[in-house]
Amino acid sequence: MAQTVFEPWEDPDQKPLIQFRNVTKRFGAFTAIDNLSLDIFEREFFALLGPSGCGKTTMMRMLAGFEAVSEGAIYLSGQDIGPVPPNKRAVNMMFQSYALFPHLSIWDNIAFGLKRDRLPKNAIGDRVSEMLKLTRLEKFAHRKPHQISGGQRQRVALARSLAKAPKLLLLDEPLGALDKKLRQDTQFELMDIQEKTGTTFVIVTHDQEEAMTVASRVAVMDEGRLIQVDTPARIYETPTSVYVADFIGDVNIIEGHGTKSGDGYDVTFAEGQPVLHAKTSRDLGSAGKCYLAIRPEKVSISAEKPEGKTNLVKGAILDIAYLGNLSTYHVKLASGQIIKAQTANTRRIARRDLTWEDEVWLSWTETAAVVLES
Repeated sequence: MAQTVFEPWEDPDQKPLIQFRNVTKRFGAFTAIDNLSLDIFEREFFALLGPSGCGKTTMMRMLAGFEAVSEGAIYLSGQDIGPVPPNKRAVNMMFQSYALFPHLSIWDNIAFGLKRDRLPKNAIGDRVSEMLKLTRLEKFAHRKPHQISGGQRQRVALARSLAKAPKLLLLDEPLGALDKKLRQDTQFELMDIQEKTGTTFVIVTHDQEEAMTVASRVAVMDEGRLIQVDTPARIYETPTSVYVADFIGDVNIIEGHGTKSGDGYDVTFAEGQPVLHAKTSRDLGSAGKCYLAIRPEKVSISAEKPEGKTNLVKGAILDIAYLGNLSTYHVKLASGQIIKAQTANTRRIARRDLTWEDEVWLSWTETAAVVLES
């Protein structure tokens, strides 16, 4: 049986769980969020991504009720949550510091919110057991936070946040304190837990890799505005601006002058360099300044001149970054432009036939480059 693709944002009949409607947030003369509108759907794992100071944490704090909206409104399940105090919202927030109680056991940390809600003892016991099982912490139930690892403490904070079954869980840089390997492992655990519980997760992060790994959709932000909201694949493969192309992953940006030609554009970019061609359905008008965004893994590198290539440039290897599974070659063209080409190291020993200062040819297909206006 074919699995249904989860894309509620493509279905006009689906009602969003969260709606930001023309939301502005000012701190004195400074505008942190600028007339922002956004829909987030039930069961989504949604990522707010951007550099420090772009407004992503402010958005999260307004959702949690720690900041008031200056203009506009935020709706949760169709209700304006502006007047609703933080403790009355069906929203929970997991902080980067985890904020666990050091004197309480793991069991009591998870039970804390349930006890405050005066739930019956057996209901608390059942729910804590369920959360311990979900986060694979059963054998640590009677330990204190200092007696377990950073990754386990992260899972305790998650279990405590989910114990009250919120409609929405907000995660503020939740994996920032973990080392890279543990962070990668925990990303998959988070995805698994989110899927099992069906809770809507909104995560704030400045780590592009993390957002691209965990999220169903990513909102790339800059200076209080949404630059692009889309699935990770579309943001990577079809960015709508140079900012997004440059912010997500590694990319070559070639600035040039585009002239409409057949099914795309001919792009001149430097004196003495060949005209490049890119297929696109985007219309830049008859001619004008444009940018080509090309991912390094889509650029082929060879010592010999390949035949029959549309986009073919020559340069010298300036630098080589060996990353184990990949090698990235930084190639300087005669114009001074540096283009990166990436190759997979599929053999046991990386090929050493290309080295520093070698003259090489770079090529890519007509569909490899994304044509952008700005």
